[in-house]
Amino acid sequence: MTPAQTGPEQPVNAPSTFSWVTIAWVSVLLAACYAPVLYRLVNQWATDEDMGHGFFVPVLAGYIAWQNRNKIANLPPSPSLWGLALMAWAAIQLYLGTLGAELFLARTSFVFSIIGIVLLLGGKQYLRIFGFPLFLLFFMVPIPAVIYNQITFPLQLIASRVAEVSISGLQIPIIRQGNVLELASQSLNVVEACSGIRSLLTLTFLSLVYGYFTEKRMWIRVALFFSTIPIAIAANAGRVTITGIIANFKPELAEGLFHEAQGWVIFMMAFAILAAFHQVLLRIAKSMEAKHEHSAA
Repeated sequence: MTPAQTGPEQPVNAPSTFSWVTIAWVSVLLAACYAPVLYRLVNQWATDEDMGHGFFVPVLAGYIAWQNRNKIANLPPSPSLWGLALMAWAAIQLYLGTLGAELFLARTSFVFSIIGIVLLLGGKQYLRIFGFPLFLLFFMVPIPAVIYNQITFPLQLIASRVAEVSISGLQIPIIRQGNVLELASQSLNVVEACSGIRSLLTLTFLSLVYGYFTEKRMWIRVALFFSTIPIAIAANAGRVTITGIIANFKPELAEGLFHEAQGWVIFMMAFAILAAFHQVLLRIAKSMEAKHEHSAA
């Protein structure tokens, strides 16, 4: 007797049935629902210097997600209804944000919707694979104005105090009144744009991307992320100090194109410091690994 034919045997790892057509129409629907929100968001990227990095966030997040596409090539989707629940929450958040003119709620609901879609169509394993680029998308959303104002003024005061001490140490007469530096030639007002929040937001985002592409150790990535706070503060304080010194001799250079170019140079120096700190962490990691191997031997 011959065994009954029950159909072809299914492979253990079935090919992914995650349809690009499904992704396309879901993306179109999502874009249509959030069109007003996205339009205002992109407009703020173009007009707000603090959010200039916003244009790069979805591009880099998409590139990283595209790099991880091979990880789902043989991973069958396992749809989760938690994704539908998250999308429902995002819809409520969008409604409340639109009703109350709260941009942060409306904009972050877009990111939560994307996370919900990945969870609904692909499941938890898909969400784990694409978790990092999805997390990066939050950096394209400006922080709430209430938090922004609470952060910028202390940063302005820190930069002003450091500049006062540094300039006084060079025997240049200076008096500080809050965030205003009184020099012999003119007064320098350390405004919000000079608080360093722009460098902090951009450097924080770049530290995550830099750590992802250059480092496998999670503790080093975390250390790089948190190191951006003192680095950005120190770099901005240095910028204010240099501006004060230059303004004492040539007041016209304290603003305009030269001042903007100075900001870019200082930011690149801050990123160089971040890369140098990474090398220090690598040496520490190698030393720790060598000690561990020696003790194990």
